[in-house]
Amino acid sequence: MKQNSQRIAPLHPVLYEEIVNRALLEDLGRTGDITTDAIVCAGDRAAAKIIARGPGRIAGTDVARSAFLRLDSGILFDVVTRDGQDVEAGETIAVVRGGAGPILSGERTALNFLSHLCGIATATRAIVEIVAPYPARVVCTRKTTPGLRVLEKYAVRAGGGFNHRFGLDDAVLIKDNHIIVAGSVSEAVRRVRRSAGHMVKVEVEVDSLEQLESALRENIDAVLLDNMGPEVLSEAVRRVNGRVLTEASGGVTPQTARAAAASGVDILSLGWLTHSAPALDLSLDITIGE
Repeated sequence: MKQNSQRIAPLHPVLYEEIVNRALLEDLGRTGDITTDAIVCAGDRAAAKIIARGPGRIAGTDVARSAFLRLDSGILFDVVTRDGQDVEAGETIAVVRGGAGPILSGERTALNFLSHLCGIATATRAIVEIVAPYPARVVCTRKTTPGLRVLEKYAVRAGGGFNHRFGLDDAVLIKDNHIIVAGSVSEAVRRVRRSAGHMVKVEVEVDSLEQLESALRENIDAVLLDNMGPEVLSEAVRRVNGRVLTEASGGVTPQTARAAAASGVDILSLGWLTHSAPALDLSLDITIGE
């Protein structure tokens, strides 16, 4: 195992195979890869290396493998740097061997997934390192690319982070607009507790210390401290005093994460991880023969 790594359970193929299928259909269009079909002869074999052009944390190798195997089940995809490990510029992530045609046709889809997920994992790793002196967990949000949430949240885990809600159905988060509709924090919580199951956690979003005090009078499990500066965050954590989990959200970026974590919050949530992390630059270098 490489020195810098994160142990992570692999995704089951059922979670991503349909996503890969849709991506390949989008790229192959109505007639397939007309460039490769015209140039590559039947029986042509090739080997290729997927190489990192910059340093980063790896995520998505199984998804990249699936892009090639959906085109040719005989392709060999050997992972050199597994998900959760770090690479430097010029290092090999995987070696692909098999038919030249499927390798060329699957290249862009495989690299699109891999570079995007590696970018998220790399960004997450950077934030985790920034806040390492503090106990706060780094988590992602639902601000994900439509259709790719399961993959992007996996990449966050590969980077050493954790996941917030996967969807609207696995936890309650009472936000400002819910409170407006209900009329008050108290009424919103009352309605939720009346209908939610006993296993469901309840979190309330607050944007002021006054609203925090209202929320703390209710039967809740966590408070989301929205768009609060470091001093207000620190005071909010002091007032909570361990009674519920505290989450800092809104405006948390690589530049502000350390100050937010220093407030003593339990969780830092960053939509930035999945909606703005830059892709890791990768290349696929091919040679004829094996």
